[in-house]
Amino acid sequence: MIQSPEVFVRSTMAREGERGATWLAELPAIVDELLGRWECVPDGEVMHGGVGLIVPVLRMDGEPAVLKVSFPHPGNRYEPDALTEWGGRGAVLLHERDDQQFAMLLERAQTPTLAQVGTGDEVATVAGQISRRLATPAPPHLPRLQEQADTWEEQLRQEAAELPHVLSTYIVSAALATVHELARDQPGTLVHGDLNARNILKADREPWLAVDPKGWAGDPASDCGTLLKSRSVVLVEEGELRTAIRRTLDIFTEASGLDRERARRWAQLSAVQAAFSGRRRGFRRARQGAELDRLVALVDELAVILTAPD
Repeated sequence: MIQSPEVFVRSTMAREGERGATWLAELPAIVDELLGRWECVPDGEVMHGGVGLIVPVLRMDGEPAVLKVSFPHPGNRYEPDALTEWGGRGAVLLHERDDQQFAMLLERAQTPTLAQVGTGDEVATVAGQISRRLATPAPPHLPRLQEQADTWEEQLRQEAAELPHVLSTYIVSAALATVHELARDQPGTLVHGDLNARNILKADREPWLAVDPKGWAGDPASDCGTLLKSRSVVLVEEGELRTAIRRTLDIFTEASGLDRERARRWAQLSAVQAAFSGRRRGFRRARQGAELDRLVALVDELAVILTAPD
């Protein structure tokens, strides 16, 4: 039986508590059953993402693949639907799925991510190209991002009133305006939902392939916020953040074919939401201490930069 990496065990337990402990205890048997059913054998070191265990395998015909089993959570439910719809267009291929176990047998990409090996403008260019390729009509059963607009507005107003913060009324009002003007009426495009450089892998079939989609229907420009938040951690160490963020926004929107102003507004909303959620719950990178303070200050700065139109 496989053994889950210790880091994955600790993070799952910290995040999910008793439910996580129960699932982790059952996970080796789940993996063994799926390996047998899908006629695969392990082929390498067990890996993990934020919420899923990843087992490199070989199929009966010798084709390399990966078995991914995620912690059962509503946020992971529509990943196989998105991958099915794309059919390998800009994303890894889905070979098999077991929705009850939140499990998939996927095309194996290479280990390096765009975040690890992408240089300079390449990250924004590749992410934009992937975004363009993934922009297909969403299946009608997928959840609509516009249905979250009321919740977003309520959370923004509540957190702005309750949490100590340094964001001006103008910055918060700009985020609320985006909810009113963009979030409530969105196109029915299939949206990745977490398009950052860590979720784009080098591959053999294509140079780069996306992984770990959320599978929502909405405005593809909304994915710009995830990219800029993740890139800001790197860009702030390389020089003047304002210039770097604007350049990244320029390159991403040109490569993706998205409207720059629309993408900027979505990214500003995302930064403001992150500024509040970071104060309330921390980030995956840090839950407390000096590193959390640094990240909160960074998303505050990002919100300021993205509030002012160029």
